[in-house]
Amino acid sequence: MSAPELSVVFFLQMFVILAACRLVGLAAKRIGQPQVVGEMIAGVLLGPSLFGLMMPAWQKELFPADSLKVLFVGAQLGVGIYMFLVGVEFRIELFHSRVKSAAAVSLSGMLVPFVLGALLAPWLLKVPGLFGEKVRLHEAALFLGAAIAITAFPMLARIIYERGLTGTPLGTLALAAGAIDDAAAWCVLAVVIASFGGGAMVAVKAIGGGVVYAVLMLTVGRRLLLRLGAAVERAGQLTPQLLAVSLMLFMLAAWAMDAVGVHAVFGGFLLGVAMPRGRLTKELQRQLEPFAVVCLLPMFFTYSGLNTRLDMVNNLEMLGIALAVLAASCLGKFGACWAAARLSGEDNRTSLALGALMNSRGLMELIIINIGLQKGIIQPALFSVMVLMAIVTTLMATPIFELVYGRKARATGELEGAPMDG
Repeated sequence: MSAPELSVVFFLQMFVILAACRLVGLAAKRIGQPQVVGEMIAGVLLGPSLFGLMMPAWQKELFPADSLKVLFVGAQLGVGIYMFLVGVEFRIELFHSRVKSAAAVSLSGMLVPFVLGALLAPWLLKVPGLFGEKVRLHEAALFLGAAIAITAFPMLARIIYERGLTGTPLGTLALAAGAIDDAAAWCVLAVVIASFGGGAMVAVKAIGGGVVYAVLMLTVGRRLLLRLGAAVERAGQLTPQLLAVSLMLFMLAAWAMDAVGVHAVFGGFLLGVAMPRGRLTKELQRQLEPFAVVCLLPMFFTYSGLNTRLDMVNNLEMLGIALAVLAASCLGKFGACWAAARLSGEDNRTSLALGALMNSRGLMELIIINIGLQKGIIQPALFSVMVLMAIVTTLMATPIFELVYGRKARATGELEGAPMDG
């Protein structure tokens, strides 16, 4: 397709994508689910699993192969900025207040999925069409472990905020555990990506480059960024010039991580963590978040949906694999986090609520498996199974949380003085 033809297709695609995500997202909110759950489902519905199944000719006309490259770039920009904003919201001080319980919960929530992933890997590796041909057993086990162990940290934070639990023991513990959990999962994923299919030097370049970038960004980079924060404070606002500087830094950070062979999202996230808190971070959220969430992220959901083939789960073997992955995911997160919280001295109500929150995968899961598909670690069949797991565990989070903790929970004396049970 020529550039003008791609332009015409792109604008029509965006109309359909935004309309579908808004409509399905609103429907999700009406049944008590976060809008992002509806948008995840909308992306799958626009792909071959429904739209392509019912109207294959129209689906190919709307999403021709040539146009997917443009959609892919937009999707990467969207998820990169989103992870940058997640980094901006990241609160390091959470670690200090509940470090013992948080470390126990996050360690259990990582260790058990890795054991279960290792147990599933030999079986799944023998099934044709799930992993790439060059994937070795330890890479498959590590990738499955990271994918199962990830938590939807932004969604967890959103639920805690919406329920008025910010600053309560449960809210603080959940956020701290989720942050540690996801940081560890991203590190493991970086090792898998670095070691896969490129030889020792490629792995050394990626791991070494990632470590050097992280250290520099969180030390020297943080000090240099204080000047940007001071400039915003002096101006009293994030001016267009300072916003441009912030976006240039984001693009440079994303390029650096892509260049060493890790992934752009790592660069954006660490840059966000290093940003000085204050007016700068508040203005970045205010100015960037609406466009990133409303316009760019739906491109990512749709690109994921176009790669999702739920019709591949069409026989007893694939259904068994899907159920095994779902069971391992729920047991590995919900069960392990609940048990660890109980052993750390938390009451049963808090422990169950924590397990429900940590079991949600959401957008973080889609990011990981998209990277795996892009790098050739997994194939479309396993990608589809993991998308299904992400949707189901995310759908489970809110109703189970409300069942065990209460729908009208608020940060009041009732919560702080709730009796220990169990």
